[in-house]
Amino acid sequence: MLRYDWRAAWERVRRLWRGSLRLRTVAITIVLSAIAVTAIGGYISTSVRTNLFESRKDQVVAEAGRAVTNAQRVFDEAGESGQAQDLESALTEATQAIRQSVSTGPLVAILRSPAEGGPAPVESQADSDFDQSMASPELRAAVLGSGSAMVSWQSLAISGPGGEHPALITGAMFNVQAQDYQLYLVYDLSDVQATLDFVQRTLVLGGFALILLIGAVAYLVVRLVVGPVRVAAETSEKLAAGQLEERLPERGEDELATLARSFNRMADSLQRQIKQLADLSRVQQRFVSDVSHELRTPLTTIRLAGEVLYDQRDDFPPATKRTTELLHAQTGRFELLLSDLLEMSRYDAGAVTLELEPTNLVRLVEDAIEAVMPLAEEKATEVRLVAPGGYFEAEVDARRIRRILQNLLGNAIDHGEGRPIVVYVDSNADAVAIAVRDYGVGMSAADVERVFDRFWRADPSRQRSTGGTGLGLAISLEDAIAHGGELDVWSEPGRGSCFRLTIPRHSGELVGASPLDLPPDEGISLVAQEAEA
Repeated sequence: MLRYDWRAAWERVRRLWRGSLRLRTVAITIVLSAIAVTAIGGYISTSVRTNLFESRKDQVVAEAGRAVTNAQRVFDEAGESGQAQDLESALTEATQAIRQSVSTGPLVAILRSPAEGGPAPVESQADSDFDQSMASPELRAAVLGSGSAMVSWQSLAISGPGGEHPALITGAMFNVQAQDYQLYLVYDLSDVQATLDFVQRTLVLGGFALILLIGAVAYLVVRLVVGPVRVAAETSEKLAAGQLEERLPERGEDELATLARSFNRMADSLQRQIKQLADLSRVQQRFVSDVSHELRTPLTTIRLAGEVLYDQRDDFPPATKRTTELLHAQTGRFELLLSDLLEMSRYDAGAVTLELEPTNLVRLVEDAIEAVMPLAEEKATEVRLVAPGGYFEAEVDARRIRRILQNLLGNAIDHGEGRPIVVYVDSNADAVAIAVRDYGVGMSAADVERVFDRFWRADPSRQRSTGGTGLGLAISLEDAIAHGGELDVWSEPGRGSCFRLTIPRHSGELVGASPLDLPPDEGISLVAQEAEA
């Protein structure tokens, strides 16, 4: 459950990120500004820390050098008398001279060198807070090896109020009565650390304020730019939805105002052209519909007269008889053409309504096959049905589905070269598919691209038995789309063709994967192999 919530939250964030140009722009600006401010602030902090430390170190080393010089002078003066009490008082005087040589109060330690033996001219002395562990072995070795009046230093941390403090310890050698002593001074660098902390806090607060300021400026700029772009996108969506009167507001004389004016001029031009095309389309649809209706009356009269002549054709001379037969055939074809034109005009006008009812498609296919059997017998073509089983009942307009099947079967018989035709019916829980497979001449890829065009035929010069109008497949495609389905085609020259109708089992549902391949898997039936043979 927690993982699902995390994924849902991540998906919402991802959609928000991808869907908001303003958010992306401001976020990227803030991130890049933060990186730049962090880099600059880090460089400044490092430089300030280094400069503070170096200046303080130089000051400490200089003070330590003066302190050891003064101490050496005091002991040299006391040593001229040769009296021990003078040396003891000189130790106190030297300590005072050392403290007077420095600007701050360091810890002071005067220690006899460990290598010295015998009686000490003066005893080692150190402040109570001085711990000999503060002088590390490395520093002691450096002091012993540096010679008289040479100052060595090392960083360390000392305990103090509030925890450990940074510190600096210096060490130098001086001589008392031909014996070596070491002078150590421990400086507390808390004041330097406080200064550095103040600089770093100032940099952090200043950087944070700068990032917020940059973010606010970016938001303002993006709002000024993205706002009109969003309005333009919304207006474009409304135009695409058919609200052709929508326009962009025109304010100012800048580039966005120029864009708005250009957009509005484009919208005006598109509205005029769309209106002209719509008017022309309505005129064409009305013309086709009116012409079809007007031709029905004289056509009916001609058909009745033609049938009278056709019934008496045996009494006519051979030439007149042939003319009567041609008149009868072409009158029937003309009537079929008018019916197809009227049907196409209804689809173009969006005036088609389906009469849906639960229908067993296997039985519907059987009826369609039965209807074309006379034509199939005339062409010596066997039509076979393969229905492996499934959810064959669907909500369809039976008349229109039957018309699609008769059209596909008629074309298959016309182009099947007398070879068997296989009709497949299969289904799943969501869709039903019907495929009509012939093994005739087939079509090229260019022909497949145009097979559903109106008044187009793959081979106009070829003799046809059904006398088609060139609108059958176009009407079949419209019937399939009206059901929310698809009509697909596969064909290869010399291998035949296959048309597959896929429709949802329930009206209004979407068609997913078709239950049948295109062409169908011919391994499901031996009749397909026999047909190819």
